[in-house]
Amino acid sequence: MQARPANRADVSALSATLGRAFFEDPVMAWMLPDADVRRRRLHKLFEAMTRHHHLSRGGVEVVLDDDGGIGAAALWDPPGQWRHTSAEELRALPAMLLTFGRSVRRGMVADDAMKAAHPEEPHWYLAVIGSDPSVRGKGLGNALMRSRLDRCDAEHAPAYLESSNPDNIPYYQRFGFEVTGEIRLPGGPALWPMWRAAR
Repeated sequence: MQARPANRADVSALSATLGRAFFEDPVMAWMLPDADVRRRRLHKLFEAMTRHHHLSRGGVEVVLDDDGGIGAAALWDPPGQWRHTSAEELRALPAMLLTFGRSVRRGMVADDAMKAAHPEEPHWYLAVIGSDPSVRGKGLGNALMRSRLDRCDAEHAPAYLESSNPDNIPYYQRFGFEVTGEIRLPGGPALWPMWRAAR
């Protein structure tokens, strides 16, 4: 089981996989509280993020499931490239409005809180990782983590992520990430910034 770089032809399928992966995520449920709306729209968020930011930076990877579909995906940004440019944000705006509708303010609040807590030291940033619920526990996420963390280690680069689900913290700790604080969303759940020192 190996991760491979994603290409433009993968964007739709990997976005659908991430939409299913994050359906029950506490932060996503706070931003899109209506389950039917979340089921119909969440993939559009990941499609916009991938298409208008992450893919061009070369950090998007996927792992295929037993049927040859995309079972898991990770969106990484290389050191110094985690910030979205104004042009990227403008191109992604229609999809963000379509995804969040009247909840768009919550999405902006979460984004601003994450930006304020983001470390300045150059690092690989794991913005999103998820696997389809039908293949969880089969090692697809592990393959994605190992692929990029092996590169981090080869480059002696640190890595950073925010865990939006407290249940996932021990999983990330197994890869060497440590909790460095808490990002509390006003009237909503928390995220936990996690840092993995260079090796």
